[in-house]
Amino acid sequence: MTAIADIRRSINPEIERLNALIKESLDSSNKLMNQVISSYLEHKGKQLRPILVMLTAKLFDDVNDSVVTAAAAVEMLHNASLIHDDVVDDSKTRHGNATINAVWDNHIAVLVGDFFVSNALQLAIRTNDLRVIDTIASLGKLLSLGEMDQIYNARFHELDEEAYFTIISHKTASLFVSCVSVGAYCVGVDDDRLKRMQRFAELFGLCFQIRDDIFDYYSDEKIGKPTGNDLREGKITLPLLYALANGDPAKRDAMIELSRKESLSENDITELIEYAKDNGGIKYAKETMQRLRDEAAEILATFPTSETTESLLAMLDYIITREK
Repeated sequence: MTAIADIRRSINPEIERLNALIKESLDSSNKLMNQVISSYLEHKGKQLRPILVMLTAKLFDDVNDSVVTAAAAVEMLHNASLIHDDVVDDSKTRHGNATINAVWDNHIAVLVGDFFVSNALQLAIRTNDLRVIDTIASLGKLLSLGEMDQIYNARFHELDEEAYFTIISHKTASLFVSCVSVGAYCVGVDDDRLKRMQRFAELFGLCFQIRDDIFDYYSDEKIGKPTGNDLREGKITLPLLYALANGDPAKRDAMIELSRKESLSENDITELIEYAKDNGGIKYAKETMQRLRDEAAEILATFPTSETTESLLAMLDYIITREK
């Protein structure tokens, strides 16, 4: 059993309440909408984000109805972003399952994504906490900005580590920060303890995205995207950024020029991936991830040791060692 499976089992009643609420909230009078959503919900994934909401609440108190409602709101907004991303990227599969736009079309996928967004906001309102509502609304803005930053950098070839971390902070880490924020708000915590957990969540999210980016340098169908897919979309991630800045000087200029091409061939992609691997890019990305992980673990150590802090640490270790 994985750490995530063990954690899910420890909060299984809360997870069941979450999924029942999501299903109930997404029910509509439109048969096509219900059909598309019913099929989509068959593949729930690991639900790391709502689990993080619940564990944050348990760290300070317990999982009440508002916590479950806020967790559902975060999960819906997350899923909306995935549905919309699949349209933007013209993705046909996600983690081995056909995307909504692949089964139906972009028009339906966009409408379903919008429906998820609206339901996320309605659930946030049901918590009767303006801080939760503000967090969910602000999250939508950050996710959009993260995608726009990524598009801008791909289009105008902004190649540096600072820009990379700004993007992944917006597009990935912001979601995990929102998770701990709403989890804490729903049990009445809004002080230095929350600030510490927000930093933990930011580090958690950065590690999550770096690990995700490393996958793109290796071929593995179970990950759900082909090797080099980021490069095909013009996205330069941490392993290649490091190699372009610190790699073999004899080839560096040629590799930088190659990475700036408007359209990369399969041979171009292979060459860039191998350059990143041969010049320490993967090693550097893993070391960076480990450094961020250690800082996050130190933050957890400032709280009294409990089953919840152990679960949070186990989640952190899982996301930096996961294979998909």
